[in-house]
Amino acid sequence: MILMKDEEPFLLDDPARLRALAHPMRRLILRHLNIHGPATSTTIGALLDAKTGTTSYHLRQLEKYGFIEEIPERSAGRERWWRRTETPRDMRAPAPGQLAPEDRPVLEEFHRVGFEEDRALLERFPEAYRRDPDWAKGSRGLGRMTKEEFAEFFDAYIALLLRYSHRAQDAPPGARPMFIRMFALPADEP
Repeated sequence: MILMKDEEPFLLDDPARLRALAHPMRRLILRHLNIHGPATSTTIGALLDAKTGTTSYHLRQLEKYGFIEEIPERSAGRERWWRRTETPRDMRAPAPGQLAPEDRPVLEEFHRVGFEEDRALLERFPEAYRRDPDWAKGSRGLGRMTKEEFAEFFDAYIALLLRYSHRAQDAPPGARPMFIRMFALPADEP
């Protein structure tokens, strides 16, 4: 399990943990648990059109690396309920040089899978903006910064996200889960 203060950046430099997050199905499972809350492998399998054995395997991998946990008081018999663990909200990927050369392909796969998700969200953006521009915002710009200024900008951006983003259990009424990638759109719509 990942234990640390929420405000501190967590460097995801363990290749095994990075590999656990580089799998597309695991990312979909985490997304579902983040947006909709606890679920069983059967529920997730139906949503992802996957066999229960497959989803169970991926759930166990996510549990092994501390990203999810079983809810014992809700589980009974063979039915196991899963939820996200309290992981830091500021998890950062390592620079390639922070990994051994043989582990760098895992980092590349982690980014590739993430950017595939981002492309799918970007394709959804125009329709989300047409539907309700109050809930879909985009920003593009050009800035000139030094490496140090860019590092400050990134840290300030993360701090702003943390300031205005609530964990599910702390969200005020009317709060919605949002995908934020310097563009944002509702995560709870198909």
